[in-house]
Amino acid sequence: MTPPAAGSPAPSRSFASILLAPVKLVMGIIDVPLRALQKATGISGMAIFFLAPNMLIFGIFVLLPLAINFVYSMTGGTAFFLADRTFIGLDQYDRLFECSNYLDPMSCQEDAFWTAVGNTGWFVVLQVTLMILVALGTALILNRKLRARSFWRAVFFFPVLLSPVVVGLIWKWILQRQGLLNFALFEMGIEPHNWLTDRTWAFVAAVGVSIWAHMGFYALILLAGLQAIPKDLYEAAEMDGTKASRVFWRITLPLLAPNLLVVVVLALIKAVQVFDEVYVLTGGGPGTSTMFLTQYIYETGFASQLRNPGLAAAASILMGLVLVVLTLLQLGIGRKTEPKGGKK
Repeated sequence: MTPPAAGSPAPSRSFASILLAPVKLVMGIIDVPLRALQKATGISGMAIFFLAPNMLIFGIFVLLPLAINFVYSMTGGTAFFLADRTFIGLDQYDRLFECSNYLDPMSCQEDAFWTAVGNTGWFVVLQVTLMILVALGTALILNRKLRARSFWRAVFFFPVLLSPVVVGLIWKWILQRQGLLNFALFEMGIEPHNWLTDRTWAFVAAVGVSIWAHMGFYALILLAGLQAIPKDLYEAAEMDGTKASRVFWRITLPLLAPNLLVVVVLALIKAVQVFDEVYVLTGGGPGTSTMFLTQYIYETGFASQLRNPGLAAAASILMGLVLVVLTLLQLGIGRKTEPKGGKK
């Protein structure tokens, strides 16, 4: 090896330049597509660079499974591997909608699906309505000057931290034939009841348990909205001698509307997706009285002996469309209620 000439500096590379070499290489590779994407979207290259990893993760774990699920819904058979399944087009959707009377599930080819749809519809109406009322009432109470207010906030929020399976097990232990509720009724001289084997009471229990499990989260959102309302409005109303009911309808409710809208939409989506706690609590019974759409999808795709992953995928696509409609509804109402010019 020929030594360097006298007086010339020895060739050297700093540690920082070694570390930056891979970064420069990557930037050189993505520079052309990055500039093209920047020109097409009008978004700065740096913003695209930082958003790209998140969008890649979103595409791999959300969009790709959705696309695969849609392809599954157009195939038939019991095999799980897509390559082993037969393409049948929209036959699975035809099977779901094959009915002579949609109000009578037994007249449908897939009667279990429409039974689950009906149960889910009733559950959503009852659960969301009661959830909003209970969460709003709880938020109004917690917004008052109470002793140990932080403690009571933690008490109401605690069920949200529990696993849905744990919630189902707790309430199953309370409501079963030999459970805590019947024990308390027996001690008071009241005849015990089979709460989870009665079709009506099992449905009521499913609604109540779901409200208990999630109410704290929605109450917290509403409480944040209540605390954001300027106090001087209430002080002015008090000086005018305005009744409490009129203050609620004229001041509190209108200013709480954005938070209330968020709570309504989130509660709707959560109610449509209900599964874990109800499945642990009742298993969909007695009969099919508490079988909801998510349980139908699960059992059709995985649990039953005559499983049909394609049919389950088609049902899940339809449920997803319902959730998309609810989301668009939220965005549409939000735009209409948003003050013009960004001023309140």
